[in-house]
Amino acid sequence: MLEELTQAEAAVADCLDAPAWALPEHDLVAALDAAHRLEQRLAAVKLALVRELDGRGTGAAQGASSTVVWLRDRLRLSVSAARRLVDLAGALDAGVPGVRAALASGDISLEQARVIGDTVSTVHTAAGAEAAEKAVGVLVEWAGQFEPTLLRKLGTRILDHVAPEVAEAAARAALEAEARRASRDRHVTLSELSDGRLRLSGSLDAEAAGLLRAAIDPLTAPSGPDDPRCPGQRRHDALADLCRLALRAGELPEHGGDLAQLVVTTSFETLARQLGAGTLDTDLRLTPETVRRLACDAAILPAILGGAGQTLDVGRQRRLVTGPLRRALVLRDRGCAFPGCDRPPRWCDAHHIHHWADGGSTSLTNAVLLCAHHHRHVHRGEWTVRLGGDGRPEFVPPAWLDPDRLPRRNQYHRRT
Repeated sequence: MLEELTQAEAAVADCLDAPAWALPEHDLVAALDAAHRLEQRLAAVKLALVRELDGRGTGAAQGASSTVVWLRDRLRLSVSAARRLVDLAGALDAGVPGVRAALASGDISLEQARVIGDTVSTVHTAAGAEAAEKAVGVLVEWAGQFEPTLLRKLGTRILDHVAPEVAEAAARAALEAEARRASRDRHVTLSELSDGRLRLSGSLDAEAAGLLRAAIDPLTAPSGPDDPRCPGQRRHDALADLCRLALRAGELPEHGGDLAQLVVTTSFETLARQLGAGTLDTDLRLTPETVRRLACDAAILPAILGGAGQTLDVGRQRRLVTGPLRRALVLRDRGCAFPGCDRPPRWCDAHHIHHWADGGSTSLTNAVLLCAHHHRHVHRGEWTVRLGGDGRPEFVPPAWLDPDRLPRRNQYHRRT
Protein backbone atom coordinates (compact mmCIF):
# COMPACT_ATOMS: atom_id res chain seq x y z
CA MET A 1 0.00 0.00 0.00
CA LEU A 2 2.75 2.44 0.90
CA GLU A 3 4.46 1.92 -2.46
CA GLU A 4 1.20 2.48 -4.34
CA LEU A 5 0.46 5.65 -2.38
CA THR A 6 3.97 6.94 -3.09
CA GLN A 7 3.45 6.41 -6.80
CA ALA A 8 0.06 8.14 -6.63
CA GLU A 9 1.61 11.08 -4.83
CA ALA A 10 4.24 11.40 -7.55
CA ALA A 11 1.53 11.32 -10.24
CA VAL A 12 -0.40 14.08 -8.47
CA ALA A 13 2.78 16.13 -8.16
CA ASP A 14 3.22 15.85 -11.94
CA CYS A 15 -0.32 17.18 -12.41
CA LEU A 16 0.55 20.25 -10.34
CA ASP A 17 3.17 21.22 -12.92
CA ALA A 18 0.86 20.63 -15.90
CA PRO A 19 -0.37 23.86 -17.59
CA ALA A 20 -4.11 23.89 -16.87
CA TRP A 21 -4.50 27.00 -19.01
CA ALA A 22 -3.62 24.96 -22.12
CA LEU A 23 -6.59 22.58 -21.73
CA PRO A 24 -9.85 23.15 -23.61
CA GLU A 25 -12.88 23.73 -21.43
CA HIS A 26 -14.34 20.22 -21.70
CA ASP A 27 -10.98 18.74 -20.67
CA LEU A 28 -10.81 21.12 -17.72
CA VAL A 29 -14.22 19.95 -16.56
CA ALA A 30 -13.25 16.31 -17.02
CA ALA A 31 -10.01 16.89 -15.09
CA LEU A 32 -11.98 18.52 -12.25
CA ASP A 33 -14.31 15.51 -12.11
CA ALA A 34 -11.34 13.14 -12.06
CA ALA A 35 -9.59 15.11 -9.31
CA HIS A 36 -12.76 15.13 -7.21
CA ARG A 37 -13.26 11.40 -7.70
CA LEU A 38 -9.64 10.72 -6.76
CA GLU A 39 -10.03 12.88 -3.64
CA GLN A 40 -12.96 10.76 -2.44
CA ARG A 41 -11.16 7.48 -3.15
CA LEU A 42 -8.15 8.71 -1.21
CA ALA A 43 -10.52 9.67 1.60
CA ALA A 44 -11.73 6.06 1.73
CA VAL A 45 -8.12 4.87 2.05
CA LYS A 46 -7.44 7.47 4.74
CA LEU A 47 -10.48 6.37 6.75
CA ALA A 48 -9.35 2.74 6.60
CA LEU A 49 -5.92 3.76 7.93
CA VAL A 50 -7.46 5.90 10.69
CA ARG A 51 -9.71 3.04 11.76
CA GLU A 52 -6.77 0.62 11.97
CA LEU A 53 -4.59 3.08 13.92
CA ASP A 54 -7.47 3.81 16.28
CA GLY A 55 -8.03 0.10 16.85
CA ARG A 56 -4.36 -0.44 17.65
CA GLY A 57 -4.27 2.47 20.12
CA THR A 58 -1.30 4.07 18.38
CA GLY A 59 -2.13 7.56 19.63
CA ALA A 60 -2.29 6.51 23.28
CA ALA A 61 0.95 4.54 22.93
CA GLN A 62 2.71 7.69 21.71
CA GLY A 63 1.46 9.82 24.60
CA ALA A 64 -1.70 11.40 23.18
CA SER A 65 -4.90 11.33 25.20
CA SER A 66 -6.86 9.95 22.23
CA THR A 67 -6.64 9.15 18.53
CA VAL A 68 -8.35 12.48 17.87
CA VAL A 69 -5.61 14.44 19.65
CA TRP A 70 -2.91 12.34 17.98
CA LEU A 71 -4.37 13.07 14.53
CA ARG A 72 -4.57 16.77 15.37
CA ASP A 73 -0.83 16.92 16.00
CA ARG A 74 0.20 14.39 13.35
CA LEU A 75 -1.82 15.87 10.48
CA ARG A 76 -2.15 19.40 11.90
CA LEU A 77 -5.95 19.26 11.84
CA SER A 78 -8.45 21.03 14.03
CA VAL A 79 -9.84 18.87 16.83
CA SER A 80 -13.30 18.87 15.23
CA ALA A 81 -11.92 17.72 11.87
CA ALA A 82 -9.91 14.95 13.54
CA ARG A 83 -12.96 13.83 15.52
CA ARG A 84 -15.06 13.66 12.35
CA LEU A 85 -12.43 11.43 10.75
CA VAL A 86 -12.40 9.00 13.67
CA ASP A 87 -16.20 8.93 13.95
CA LEU A 88 -16.76 8.32 10.24
CA ALA A 89 -14.04 5.68 10.09
CA GLY A 90 -15.75 3.83 12.92
CA ALA A 91 -19.21 4.21 11.35
CA LEU A 92 -18.14 2.86 7.97
CA ASP A 93 -16.35 -0.03 9.64
CA ALA A 94 -19.39 -0.85 11.77
CA GLY A 95 -21.70 -2.00 9.04
CA VAL A 96 -22.42 0.25 6.08
CA PRO A 97 -20.26 -1.44 3.40
CA GLY A 98 -22.37 0.04 0.59
CA VAL A 99 -21.38 3.53 1.70
CA ARG A 100 -17.73 2.57 1.96
CA ALA A 101 -17.84 1.08 -1.54
CA ALA A 102 -19.50 4.20 -2.98
CA LEU A 103 -16.85 6.41 -1.39
CA ALA A 104 -14.06 4.14 -2.57
CA SER A 105 -15.40 4.30 -6.14
CA GLY A 106 -15.56 8.09 -6.01
CA ASP A 107 -19.34 8.16 -6.52
CA ILE A 108 -20.04 10.12 -3.30
CA SER A 109 -18.13 12.74 -1.33
CA LEU A 110 -16.84 12.44 2.22
CA GLU A 111 -19.59 14.74 3.54
CA GLN A 112 -22.25 12.75 1.68
CA ALA A 113 -20.83 9.56 3.17
CA ARG A 114 -21.20 11.03 6.64
CA VAL A 115 -24.84 11.97 5.94
CA ILE A 116 -25.63 8.55 4.47
CA GLY A 117 -23.94 6.75 7.35
CA ASP A 118 -25.99 8.68 9.91
CA THR A 119 -29.23 8.11 8.00
CA VAL A 120 -28.64 4.41 7.38
CA SER A 121 -27.85 3.89 11.05
CA THR A 122 -31.24 5.39 11.91
CA VAL A 123 -33.01 3.21 9.33
CA HIS A 124 -31.25 0.09 10.63
CA THR A 125 -32.47 0.82 14.15
CA ALA A 126 -36.03 1.54 13.03
CA ALA A 127 -36.61 -1.04 10.31
CA GLY A 128 -33.82 -3.60 10.33
CA ALA A 129 -30.91 -4.65 8.12
CA GLU A 130 -32.90 -5.26 4.93
CA ALA A 131 -34.40 -1.76 4.93
CA ALA A 132 -30.95 -0.32 5.72
CA GLU A 133 -29.46 -2.03 2.65
CA LYS A 134 -32.24 -0.59 0.47
CA ALA A 135 -31.67 2.84 2.01
CA VAL A 136 -27.99 2.74 1.06
CA GLY A 137 -28.88 2.20 -2.58
CA VAL A 138 -31.48 4.98 -2.62
CA LEU A 139 -29.25 7.47 -0.79
CA VAL A 140 -26.22 6.76 -2.98
CA GLU A 141 -28.41 7.37 -6.02
CA TRP A 142 -29.70 10.62 -4.51
CA ALA A 143 -26.11 11.64 -3.70
CA GLY A 144 -25.53 11.84 -7.44
CA GLN A 145 -28.00 14.74 -7.56
CA PHE A 146 -28.00 16.47 -4.18
CA GLU A 147 -25.38 18.12 -1.99
CA PRO A 148 -24.99 16.99 1.67
CA THR A 149 -27.38 19.46 3.34
CA LEU A 150 -30.27 18.67 1.00
CA LEU A 151 -29.37 14.98 1.11
CA ARG A 152 -29.78 15.01 4.88
CA LYS A 153 -33.18 16.66 4.58
CA LEU A 154 -34.29 14.09 2.02
CA GLY A 155 -32.96 11.35 4.28
CA THR A 156 -35.58 12.19 6.89
CA ARG A 157 -38.16 10.75 4.46
CA ILE A 158 -36.14 7.74 3.33
CA LEU A 159 -38.41 5.26 5.12
CA ASP A 160 -41.32 6.35 2.95
CA HIS A 161 -39.35 4.72 0.12
CA VAL A 162 -37.82 1.64 1.75
CA ALA A 163 -40.18 0.78 4.64
CA PRO A 164 -43.42 2.78 4.55
CA GLU A 165 -45.02 0.54 7.17
CA VAL A 166 -42.71 1.90 9.87
CA ALA A 167 -42.22 5.44 8.55
CA GLU A 168 -44.20 7.17 11.31
CA ALA A 169 -42.34 5.48 14.11
CA ALA A 170 -39.09 6.09 12.30
CA ALA A 171 -39.80 9.80 12.04
CA ARG A 172 -39.77 9.89 15.82
CA ALA A 173 -36.56 7.86 15.86
CA ALA A 174 -35.01 10.26 13.36
CA LEU A 175 -35.84 13.18 15.62
CA GLU A 176 -34.18 11.41 18.53
CA ALA A 177 -31.16 10.60 16.36
CA GLU A 178 -30.88 14.24 15.37
CA ALA A 179 -30.85 15.13 19.05
CA ARG A 180 -28.07 12.61 19.63
CA ARG A 181 -26.06 14.07 16.74
CA ALA A 182 -26.54 17.55 18.16
CA SER A 183 -25.26 16.27 21.50
CA ARG A 184 -22.30 14.55 19.86
CA ASP A 185 -21.34 17.58 17.78
CA ARG A 186 -21.77 20.16 20.55
CA HIS A 187 -18.63 22.21 21.13
CA VAL A 188 -17.36 25.69 21.87
CA THR A 189 -13.99 26.81 20.49
CA LEU A 190 -11.89 29.72 21.79
CA SER A 191 -9.26 30.76 19.22
CA GLU A 192 -6.66 33.34 20.19
CA LEU A 193 -6.11 36.02 17.56
CA SER A 194 -2.74 37.64 16.93
CA ASP A 195 -3.70 40.81 18.81
CA GLY A 196 -4.72 38.97 22.00
CA ARG A 197 -8.46 38.85 21.39
CA LEU A 198 -10.45 35.62 21.26
CA ARG A 199 -12.70 34.33 18.50
CA LEU A 200 -15.65 32.44 19.96
CA SER A 201 -17.35 29.81 17.78
CA GLY A 202 -19.23 26.60 18.32
CA SER A 203 -22.41 24.62 18.06
CA LEU A 204 -24.90 24.34 20.93
CA ASP A 205 -27.55 21.67 21.30
CA ALA A 206 -31.17 22.81 21.68
CA GLU A 207 -31.14 22.82 25.49
CA ALA A 208 -27.86 24.74 25.82
CA ALA A 209 -29.04 27.20 23.15
CA GLY A 210 -32.21 27.82 25.14
CA LEU A 211 -30.28 28.32 28.36
CA LEU A 212 -27.88 30.78 26.73
CA ARG A 213 -30.69 32.79 25.20
CA ALA A 214 -32.62 32.86 28.46
CA ALA A 215 -29.52 34.11 30.32
CA ILE A 216 -28.14 36.53 27.75
CA ASP A 217 -31.23 38.09 26.17
CA PRO A 218 -32.15 40.23 29.23
CA LEU A 219 -28.62 41.66 29.16
CA THR A 220 -28.59 42.53 25.44
CA ALA A 221 -31.20 45.28 25.48
CA PRO A 222 -29.91 48.75 24.47
CA SER A 223 -28.97 50.85 27.46
CA GLY A 224 -31.00 53.72 26.03
CA PRO A 225 -32.15 55.34 22.79
CA ASP A 226 -28.63 56.65 22.16
CA ASP A 227 -26.80 53.34 22.79
CA PRO A 228 -24.12 53.30 20.03
CA ARG A 229 -23.53 49.53 20.23
CA CYS A 230 -24.66 47.25 17.41
CA PRO A 231 -26.51 43.99 18.31
CA GLY A 232 -23.31 41.96 18.06
CA GLN A 233 -21.50 44.29 20.45
CA ARG A 234 -24.40 44.14 22.89
CA ARG A 235 -24.28 40.33 22.86
CA HIS A 236 -20.51 40.48 23.47
CA ASP A 237 -21.00 42.77 26.48
CA ALA A 238 -23.86 40.61 27.76
CA LEU A 239 -21.66 37.51 27.67
CA ALA A 240 -18.97 39.35 29.65
CA ASP A 241 -21.61 40.45 32.19
CA LEU A 242 -22.84 36.86 32.46
CA CYS A 243 -19.31 35.67 33.28
CA ARG A 244 -18.88 38.39 35.91
CA LEU A 245 -22.16 37.37 37.54
CA ALA A 246 -21.07 33.71 37.63
CA LEU A 247 -17.69 34.58 39.20
CA ARG A 248 -19.25 36.83 41.82
CA ALA A 249 -21.76 34.15 42.81
CA GLY A 250 -18.86 32.10 44.24
CA GLU A 251 -20.51 28.82 43.31
CA LEU A 252 -18.23 27.74 40.47
CA PRO A 253 -16.09 24.63 41.14
CA GLU A 254 -12.39 24.94 41.91
CA HIS A 255 -9.92 24.78 39.01
CA GLY A 256 -6.50 23.35 39.73
CA GLY A 257 -6.72 24.03 43.45
CA ASP A 258 -7.84 27.66 43.19
CA LEU A 259 -11.26 29.25 43.22
CA ALA A 260 -12.46 30.40 39.81
CA GLN A 261 -10.90 33.82 39.38
CA LEU A 262 -9.40 36.26 36.92
CA VAL A 263 -5.62 36.51 37.48
CA VAL A 264 -3.79 39.59 36.18
CA THR A 265 0.01 39.98 36.41
CA THR A 266 1.52 43.47 36.42
CA SER A 267 4.17 45.48 38.27
CA PHE A 268 3.45 47.84 41.13
CA GLU A 269 4.79 50.76 39.10
CA THR A 270 2.50 49.83 36.21
CA LEU A 271 -0.48 49.66 38.53
CA ALA A 272 0.31 52.86 40.38
CA ARG A 273 1.33 55.04 37.45
CA GLN A 274 -0.60 53.43 34.56
CA LEU A 275 2.64 52.93 32.62
CA GLY A 276 2.04 49.63 30.87
CA ALA A 277 -0.17 46.63 30.23
CA GLY A 278 -1.06 43.70 32.42
CA THR A 279 -1.14 40.01 31.49
CA LEU A 280 -3.82 37.42 32.23
CA ASP A 281 -2.81 33.88 33.23
CA THR A 282 -4.00 32.86 29.75
CA ASP A 283 -1.22 35.08 28.30
CA LEU A 284 -3.65 37.70 26.98
CA ARG A 285 -2.64 41.32 27.54
CA LEU A 286 -4.81 44.06 29.04
CA THR A 287 -4.55 47.84 28.77
CA PRO A 288 -3.38 49.84 31.83
CA GLU A 289 -6.88 51.30 32.20
CA THR A 290 -8.42 47.81 32.31
CA VAL A 291 -5.84 46.59 34.82
CA ARG A 292 -6.54 49.49 37.19
CA ARG A 293 -10.29 48.97 36.87
CA LEU A 294 -9.98 45.28 37.73
CA ALA A 295 -7.66 46.10 40.65
CA CYS A 296 -10.41 48.14 42.28
CA ASP A 297 -12.20 44.91 43.18
CA ALA A 298 -9.31 42.43 43.48
CA ALA A 299 -6.84 40.91 45.90
CA ILE A 300 -3.26 42.13 45.32
CA LEU A 301 -0.66 39.36 45.73
CA PRO A 302 3.06 40.27 45.51
CA ALA A 303 5.73 38.17 43.78
CA ILE A 304 9.46 38.84 43.43
CA LEU A 305 10.76 38.48 39.86
CA GLY A 306 14.33 38.22 38.57
CA GLY A 307 15.69 40.26 35.68
CA ALA A 308 14.66 37.67 33.07
CA GLY A 309 11.16 37.43 34.50
CA GLN A 310 11.74 34.26 36.55
CA THR A 311 9.65 34.03 39.70
CA LEU A 312 12.12 33.98 42.61
CA ASP A 313 9.90 34.08 45.69
CA VAL A 314 6.17 33.64 46.16
CA GLY A 315 6.16 32.41 49.75
CA ARG A 316 6.46 29.02 51.44
CA GLN A 317 4.04 26.14 50.90
CA ARG A 318 3.52 22.58 52.11
CA ARG A 319 3.42 19.45 49.92
CA LEU A 320 0.54 20.71 47.77
CA VAL A 321 1.35 23.28 45.10
CA THR A 322 -1.30 25.90 45.85
CA GLY A 323 -1.67 29.64 46.27
CA PRO A 324 1.27 31.85 45.23
CA LEU A 325 3.46 28.91 44.19
CA ARG A 326 0.81 27.56 41.85
CA ARG A 327 0.31 31.04 40.38
CA ALA A 328 4.05 31.22 39.71
CA LEU A 329 3.88 27.79 38.03
CA VAL A 330 1.02 28.97 35.83
CA LEU A 331 2.96 32.10 34.86
CA ARG A 332 5.88 29.92 33.76
CA ASP A 333 4.20 26.96 32.03
CA ARG A 334 0.96 28.60 30.80
CA GLY A 335 -0.76 25.21 30.57
CA CYS A 336 0.08 21.51 30.37
CA ALA A 337 3.79 21.41 29.56
CA PHE A 338 3.73 17.97 27.86
CA PRO A 339 4.68 18.29 24.16
CA GLY A 340 1.66 18.75 21.93
CA CYS A 341 -0.90 19.34 24.68
CA ASP A 342 -3.08 22.47 24.60
CA ARG A 343 -4.85 22.04 27.97
CA PRO A 344 -5.09 25.38 29.85
CA PRO A 345 -3.71 25.91 33.38
CA ARG A 346 -6.99 25.39 35.19
CA TRP A 347 -7.25 21.86 33.79
CA CYS A 348 -3.79 20.93 35.09
CA ASP A 349 -2.19 19.38 38.17
CA ALA A 350 1.17 20.41 39.61
CA HIS A 351 3.55 17.45 39.22
CA HIS A 352 6.66 17.07 41.40
CA ILE A 353 9.56 16.33 39.04
CA HIS A 354 11.39 14.65 41.92
CA HIS A 355 8.56 13.11 43.90
CA TRP A 356 7.78 14.76 47.24
CA ALA A 357 7.60 11.37 48.97
CA ASP A 358 11.16 10.68 47.76
CA GLY A 359 12.53 13.87 49.25
CA GLY A 360 11.66 16.27 46.45
CA SER A 361 10.88 19.84 47.45
CA THR A 362 7.68 21.72 46.82
CA SER A 363 9.22 24.51 44.76
CA LEU A 364 9.08 26.07 41.34
CA THR A 365 12.29 24.29 40.30
CA ASN A 366 10.75 20.91 41.13
CA ALA A 367 7.28 21.36 39.64
CA VAL A 368 5.64 21.24 36.22
CA LEU A 369 2.03 21.67 35.09
CA LEU A 370 0.45 18.54 33.58
CA CYS A 371 -3.13 17.78 32.58
CA ALA A 372 -4.69 14.70 34.17
CA HIS A 373 -3.95 12.46 31.18
CA HIS A 374 -0.28 13.45 30.87
CA HIS A 375 0.15 13.42 34.65
CA ARG A 376 -0.79 9.73 34.60
CA HIS A 377 1.33 9.19 31.49
CA VAL A 378 4.47 10.70 33.06
CA HIS A 379 4.01 8.69 36.26
CA ARG A 380 4.42 5.49 34.25
CA GLY A 381 8.10 6.38 34.13
CA GLU A 382 8.85 6.14 30.40
CA TRP A 383 9.30 9.90 29.91
CA THR A 384 11.92 11.93 31.79
CA VAL A 385 10.95 15.43 32.91
CA ARG A 386 13.52 18.11 33.62
CA LEU A 387 14.03 21.86 33.48
CA GLY A 388 16.23 23.20 30.70
CA GLY A 389 18.97 25.75 31.09
CA ASP A 390 16.42 28.55 30.74
CA GLY A 391 14.28 27.13 33.55
CA ARG A 392 11.54 25.86 31.21
CA PRO A 393 10.30 22.24 31.31
CA GLU A 394 11.37 19.73 28.67
CA PHE A 395 10.54 16.07 28.22
CA VAL A 396 12.87 13.27 27.11
CA PRO A 397 10.91 10.55 25.23
CA PRO A 398 11.46 6.82 25.75
CA ALA A 399 13.99 5.10 23.49
CA TRP A 400 11.32 3.06 21.69
CA LEU A 401 9.70 6.30 20.50
CA ASP A 402 12.92 8.21 19.74
CA PRO A 403 16.21 6.25 19.81
CA ASP A 404 18.13 9.54 20.07
CA ARG A 405 15.95 10.63 23.02
CA LEU A 406 16.02 14.27 21.98
CA PRO A 407 14.27 16.57 24.50
CA ARG A 408 10.89 17.93 23.44
CA ARG A 409 9.02 21.03 24.52
CA ASN A 410 5.42 22.16 24.27
CA GLN A 411 5.09 24.95 21.71
CA TYR A 412 1.38 25.60 22.26
CA HIS A 413 2.04 27.90 25.23
CA ARG A 414 5.22 29.48 23.90
CA ARG A 415 5.54 33.20 24.48
CA THR A 416 5.62 35.29 21.32
